[in-house]
Amino acid sequence: MWLAADAVFDPDQVAAPVVGIASTLREHDSGLHCHRRGQVLFARHGCIRLTLADQRGVLPPQRAAWIPPQVVHRVQLHAVVGYRSVYVDVARCPGWPAQPKLLDVPPLLREVLEQMALAAADTDWQQHEAAAWLTLCRLGVLRGAEVPTWLPLPRDRRLAVLHQDQLPPPLHQLAATAGASARTLTRLMRAETGLGYQQWRQQWRLLKGIEILAGGARLADAAAELGFDSDTALVAFFRTMTGTTPRRYLAVAETSAVEG
Repeated sequence: MWLAADAVFDPDQVAAPVVGIASTLREHDSGLHCHRRGQVLFARHGCIRLTLADQRGVLPPQRAAWIPPQVVHRVQLHAVVGYRSVYVDVARCPGWPAQPKLLDVPPLLREVLEQMALAAADTDWQQHEAAAWLTLCRLGVLRGAEVPTWLPLPRDRRLAVLHQDQLPPPLHQLAATAGASARTLTRLMRAETGLGYQQWRQQWRLLKGIEILAGGARLADAAAELGFDSDTALVAFFRTMTGTTPRRYLAVAETSAVEG
């Protein structure tokens, strides 16, 4: 169902086993929260930032997230986002993953999620067409290809600056302000995230780059914000990290769906 941007909505207060919502949002921050229902989250356009207790992911339009019941999370939106969410009572509709997932959204699953998000609140989910949507959605989440766009978040206070939204500094600069040697910070980062510092910093740049570009930024502006000398350098970075260019990575087939 379509919601106004300022509407208050609690999926746990809905009687139906499944409920979908759609809205156009700008500069939204949900804060940390959880639901008794599982949630499939995706963007029709724009990009969603999803933060869990120990990791962060981004959802451009060809990605979706599965958030199991009771998993604490935070949803942040910058620029204009075509927000879509489907909430499932897994007690009444079993068979969903037990762990969070970021996954590819092929065209069929994308259209199924759109139909579910826009379905009326009183939809009968045992009725043939709606039941088929629900089955296809569950199978898409269960079997969909996971994408490696999580960023593990360090917990040590000496690395707390890295949770901010600015480009992480080079290791020697971080060491100068964190009160720990570069060797100590490297050890902490690997112990807490499984990544070396430079590897973690590159993953941060990739996720931030996806978020900026999906929000409509020019390539040159994104390159400057991410610390690259030119847009050519940013394109080369994307090729190294994803195997393709930013334009192709973020390409989404147009559909005939109409925003409310």
